[in-house]
Amino acid sequence: MQRLSIGAKNALYPSLTTLVGADVHGKPNWITIAHVGIMNHAHGEVPQYLSVGLHSSHHTNIGIREHKEFSINIPSQAMLEITDYAGLVTGEKVDKSELFPVERGSLAHAPLIANCPVSMELKLSQTVQIGQHEVFIGEVVNTYIDEACLTDGKPDLAKIDPLLFDFMKIDYWSIGERTGKPWRDGKSLKK
Repeated sequence: MQRLSIGAKNALYPSLTTLVGADVHGKPNWITIAHVGIMNHAHGEVPQYLSVGLHSSHHTNIGIREHKEFSINIPSQAMLEITDYAGLVTGEKVDKSELFPVERGSLAHAPLIANCPVSMELKLSQTVQIGQHEVFIGEVVNTYIDEACLTDGKPDLAKIDPLLFDFMKIDYWSIGERTGKPWRDGKSLKK
């Protein structure tokens, strides 16, 4: 195998495509975002934190800054067209409040998309400015999942059927089949 340098490029793709929601000027607004990060892995009482990186010019940022709440919704492959549309138009010029059926959880200003297989509501913990992007770090307050997407009480990726985004080639992808078991398959190499 010959390895080539392709420059200082982020190669952590594909990544999960999400719809980030926030109330802006009294209405739900949505933006399609694939730059979502897991900030920690919670054990016991430690809260879980997720991050979303949004350019400072995005309309959704107004609501996150004002209310300090937002949602991260995971659309299925069946929602590809409407999910892509939500990222193509700005809430500053297009009212996106009725693109999706809205539910509310425990946070007043973190609208949830009722037909997304998974939705999480987050309370803003910190904002980090990196160049022209705001990285909103939120504490997960609650997660909602369609019961049809559970197997043995746990989220089932095959049933959720999430959209994956490849920024290197600008494509959407679907997941394949399970290929292994973490923390188990490598045990045969331990000495």
